[in-house]
Amino acid sequence: MLDFIDPIILNFIYAGLGGFLTIWFMKMGCRSFNKIVNFNISDELAKGNVAVGLMIAGMFIGIGAALGLVIGLGLS
Repeated sequence: MLDFIDPIILNFIYAGLGGFLTIWFMKMGCRSFNKIVNFNISDELAKGNVAVGLMIAGMFIGIGAALGLVIGLGLS
């Protein structure tokens, strides 16, 4: 399909697009989760609440792993 583009350049494009999509989904996930819970994530992190920080870190790791698998398997 894209035979005229060098595979190395195409891989960089895929990596950039995948990174952008991952960060966008992490932002949307954090925003939607902030609307679901009855506390403000930013305020709790500013207070030094470690539990909220670990929860957000776990959510980011989960979203990143899931999108990495989807993007990686989608390129095969």
